Amino acid sequence: MVRFSHPAIAFEDGHSTGFLFYGPAFSVFRLGVVKSSYDLVILAAGMGSRFGGLKQVQPVGPADELIIEYSAFDALRAGFDRLVLVIRRNTEADFRATIGRRLEKRMDVSYVFQEAAGRPKPWGTGQAVLVTREVVRRPFAVINADDFYGAAGYAALTAHFATSRDYALVGYPLAQTLSEHGTVSRGLCATDDAGRLQRITEITKIAQTARGAKYTEEDGLVHLLSGQEIVSMNFWGFTPAFFPQLETLFATFQAKHAGDQKAEFYLPTAVSALIEQRAAGVSLLRSPDAWFGLTYREDVAAAQATMRSLVAAGRYPSPLWG
Repeated sequence: MVRFSHPAIAFEDGHSTGFLFYGPAFSVFRLGVVKSSYDLVILAAGMGSRFGGLKQVQPVGPADELIIEYSAFDALRAGFDRLVLVIRRNTEADFRATIGRRLEKRMDVSYVFQEAAGRPKPWGTGQAVLVTREVVRRPFAVINADDFYGAAGYAALTAHFATSRDYALVGYPLAQTLSEHGTVSRGLCATDDAGRLQRITEITKIAQTARGAKYTEEDGLVHLLSGQEIVSMNFWGFTPAFFPQLETLFATFQAKHAGDQKAEFYLPTAVSALIEQRAAGVSLLRSPDAWFGLTYREDVAAAQATMRSLVAAGRYPSPLWG
């Protein structure tokens, strides 16, 4: 673990009371109202096969900021003061040189490794969260490294942690998560009458259409979607109680799919299993913020344009850290 202090942070009774995010031209955001601190687990072990490179270190901000930096910035303001980066060991040098050197001055940063262990790629997002179990000891959020979620979701999670022991999912309308440059995979959320999450169905090969979206099953059957469906973008809130549950589910999955080199243990599928077993309750939180991700190389230009618009609207400073 790497720990650094920053001259713009003042401490009182063990909590940050202020952080000068925006430099002298901007106000100081008061973190003193945040009574608890949380961990942010960032899944960054993906290989970026469709993107054509290590997309986690692709600049998107006006001053070459990375998506991970914006995630850390938003999370820190909401009360998350520690990053746990799940990476592959062969990308560690790149991460430390690009992401680490930028963030270690502002937050605690830990690196945890997810390896393929003789497979073409690791076991998936469920196992990626599981490898953090020896590091994470308090309520935590989980996000993808290459997705921009906006600030509202982090604030919603910290408010949730303060009042509930349930897990949580921050969901987004499908229409604002699609790519113009190819198909995507999404976890389609189903809720009960009270709006609590009941299950998540992982759908692949979702394509944007003029009226919403569609996806095609392996047998060629096409399903139409309105685009207003709430989907999981892997923005979760958990407590450490999740780890033994996840470990049991992964062991079962691994035994069943031991000979399948392409099988992936999806985090949404694992949570759905716990809900079906009545072993967990999950609140569905909704964010009004824009979402974007880097699935394809062609997505970069749109991501950069979005960040320029958000900076121009005063949502983020440029440069980000003042």
